[in-house]
Formats: sequence, C-alpha cells, structure tokens
Amino acid sequence: MRRARKARRAGGAPRTARPLGLGPRVLIRRVTRGDRAELLAMNRASRAFHHPWAFPPDTPAAFERYAARFASPDFVQLAVCRREDGAIAGIVNVSHIVRGALRSAYLGYYGNAALAGRGLMAEGLSLVVRHCFGPLGLHRVEANIQPGNRASRILVRRLGFTREGFSRRYLEIGGRWRDHERWALLEEYFRARGPTGGRERRPRVRGASSERRAREVPPRVRRASSPARGPASRP
Repeated sequence: MRRARKARRAGGAPRTARPLGLGPRVLIRRVTRGDRAELLAMNRASRAFHHPWAFPPDTPAAFERYAARFASPDFVQLAVCRREDGAIAGIVNVSHIVRGALRSAYLGYYGNAALAGRGLMAEGLSLVVRHCFGPLGLHRVEANIQPGNRASRILVRRLGFTREGFSRRYLEIGGRWRDHERWALLEEYFRARGPTGGRERRPRVRGASSERRAREVPPRVRRASSPARGPASRP
C-alpha cells in the first residue's frame, strides 16, 4: 500500500496491476507507467533478439509515446509476467479494437530475451487470446507476421490460428516496407479446441453440404516463399 501511494505521489502508477488471467507459470496484467524502468532495460538488452522483427520502446521518450495510449479504448497493452517473481517475460498489444458487428482486433507481441525458450510467451499469449474472447468480447483476433519469422508462425499455429493470406509491403518497420502473412483466430474455433488445446475441432455448419464444409476448411499452411524479412511479432 505504501509503495502504491509513493508511486502515485511521484505522478506514476502502481508497479503492478490486477491480474487479468492466470496460468500455471505466468499471469497477464495491464502495463503501467511503473513498468517503465524494467521494460526499457528489457528492450535494450533484447535488441539483438528482437531484430529484425520488432522495435519496441527502448528510450524514455518512446515509452512515453507508448504510455500515452494506456487510456485508449481501442488499444490494450498487456504484460506477461512470471508468477514466481513478477518478472516480465514479454508484452502483448491488442490494438485497433473494433466493436459493433466486427468485434475484431490485432495482436502484436515480443519477448524478453533473458526468458526466451521456456514457453512462457506461448502460455501468456493463450491467456491473452482467452481474455480477448472473454472480457473484451471479441470475435476475431489477427496477427500479422513476417514470412521469415518462423518461431512466431509456429507459435500462433499452435494456438489454433489459421493462415488467411499474404499482404505485400504491408507495414513500414525499421524504415522498410515489409511483407506479412495474415493469421487469424475466431472465438468459436478457439473454444472448440477445449481447455487443454490440442487439435482444433472446427464447428460443423448445420445444413451445409459436405462440399460446402470442405470449402470452409482452409488449406494446409505452406511455408511462405517470400524472402522478405523484417520486424514483426516475436515469441
């Protein structure tokens, strides 16, 4: 309580926020201004790990621009934290949230190089997706990933995302226009996987012919042939 008061007196937010999801090893919570020092140190130490896929804020000015959107209704910044000590394992941004008939958003994420390779971000991203389809009330989440980012493609496919298309020169990142693959997950498909995940069981369409159902099942994901590489989400 004293630490929270001290942070508020200093013009900042408490160091931690209420957990929004709990897993065996990680939890997810909102990013706060109290995370600035840890995030800046993590992002600076992880530059080689992130390059060339992501360029997260690594200066005080960049963090302030990021923090300026904390109250935005269409942007939710979540920290994936190790439960044993609260260390940040990575960040997941849920952006361009659209309500109404679409109920959709985009996911972007990056990890802490010091905690990589332990499956913490995979567990955390699963919690974020559950949060999107639960409290946030979304129907669809999309992740745009550069073709060369194999680790990120494996991660979203493991969570049940389907490759829906390829966008040429989709985003300007690091001073270059980068090609991206579009991966998406729908609420009903995520829930059909069950609480323990596993092979996706796609909902049957009542009254649909077998030919129609066959058209609704996307083709097997193929490795993209495009040589383009650039900053994108990295697990």
